[in-house]
Order: sequence, then structure tokens, then C-alpha cells
Amino acid sequence: MLRNRRITHGELSGINKMVVYVLLLLGLLLFAFPLFWMLTTSLKDLGDVHKLPMTWIPSPFRWSNYAKVFHDVPLARYILNTVGYTAITMLAVALASSLVAFGFARLRARGSKFLFLLVLSTMMIPPQVTLIPQYLLFNKFDWIDTYLPLVVPAFGGSAFIIFLLRQFYMGFSKDLDEAVKIDGGGYFTIYLKIILPLSIPSLATAAILEFMYRWNDLIGPLIYLSNGDKYPLSLGLSNFTAAYSATPWNLLMAASVVAVLPPLLLFFFAQKYFIQGIVIAGSKG
Repeated sequence: MLRNRRITHGELSGINKMVVYVLLLLGLLLFAFPLFWMLTTSLKDLGDVHKLPMTWIPSPFRWSNYAKVFHDVPLARYILNTVGYTAITMLAVALASSLVAFGFARLRARGSKFLFLLVLSTMMIPPQVTLIPQYLLFNKFDWIDTYLPLVVPAFGGSAFIIFLLRQFYMGFSKDLDEAVKIDGGGYFTIYLKIILPLSIPSLATAAILEFMYRWNDLIGPLIYLSNGDKYPLSLGLSNFTAAYSATPWNLLMAASVVAVLPPLLLFFFAQKYFIQGIVIAGSKG
């Protein structure tokens, strides 16, 4: 009887769920392993880092490594520099991109589709291609060793975020535009009173994406900044070992934990808006 017994639909569904959960758990372990190794290494003595066989749990826990990092390296200044220019560029990209996306989605103008395709085509150009012309241009403006080359282009928006927000705006009924026009409002009234309040999830998604990019950006600061007092966190970590004769892996990992913590916390608390914005923008238009 057991051999002839058929698996019911409910049992099959339970088996499928179990397989999915096992695969998700394996994926979680795979992605969490580097973070776990970084955290445990940051709490070890330097001698324990090179000890074989490797110990996973530090004994004792060296919380003083974090205080030593801030004492030996101007890590606090790097964090403030990064927070400052990241916040400006994040707001600039989100607002500029939303305004451009509103124009492409709601305004009827001859050649708008061609211009939109032109904006999208810039996503296919590798940044290395425009690196030298941009540097020569900013050098003529005497912007080298300032934050201007990193901040000013953000006020032009981002092609990907423009596309993301345009798809979201196209899902709004144009009856809303007509209602505002009947009441005497114009396009800026539609943008400020209707579009912006309804697009908070998508704007949050755009802000998070820009924050992640700017927080981890190394190439831009490496090219345009030479004064150590202006270094952001990414560039400061790349030059971390300059203050030591040998690489202190435990201190380097402690500084890396400090650098990784803000993006992790941001995504943890804002993941609801991030996922909602991606889903809504991807399902409209």
C-alpha cells in the first residue's frame, strides 16, 4: 500500500517550500560568511589572525580595536566627509531625476521620445570612456582637489533613476492633470502637489541606490581628491595601511565594519520602501 500511495498536492507543496527554504538558507550562509569573518577578525589580536588552525570565535574579544582605529586613523573625518557629499548628491540626483522623469512621462513635446532614448543611450557608455575628458574639463574649471567634480554632475540626474521614475509616473492617470488644470494649476502644481507626494516609495528607492553608489565610490575621489583631509571613507580605507609598517588585518577589518554598518542599517530600516519602489516602478508604464 505504501508503494502505491500517491503524493498529494499539499505534500508536494510542502516539499517545494522545504527545498526553497534550504536553498535560501544556503544562499544566506554564502553571503553572510564574509561579513562574519570580517566581524570576528576585527575582534582578534593581530597574532590570532595569522594563527593556524584559524579560530572563528575570538578569545578574548578585543573591542579596543575599534577605539584604536579612530585613534590611529582620522576615521571620524572620513565618515563626516562621506556623509556630507553623499547626502548632497543623493538629494540632488533624486530631485533632478524626478523632475526630468516627470517631463518625459507627463509632458507632450515633439521629440520627447528621441530625447528619452538619448538619455537611455548614455547608460551604454562605459564611465572609463568619459573619464579623461571629464578630468580635463574639471581641471580647466580649477575644480581638482575639491568636491565639485563629485557633486555638481549629480544635479543633472541619473539616467537609470530617470528611467525608473518615468515608468512609475506613467502609471498615474492623466485625469489628475486635467483636474489640476481646471482648478487653474500648472505643471509645477501637478508635480509638487500630485506627483511628489505619490512617489515617495520610488524616490526612496532612488535615494538608496544613489547612497549605495556614492558611499562605496572609490574611482571618483581617487582621481579628483589629493588632500587627505578631504578623503571619503572608501579612499581612506584604501590608504589605511599607510599609517602602519605591516598590514594590521584586525584593525583593517574593524575599520571595514564601521564602513559597512551605515549602508546595512539604511537598507534594513528602508527595505520596505526600497522593495515597494522597485516593484511599483517595474510594474507600471
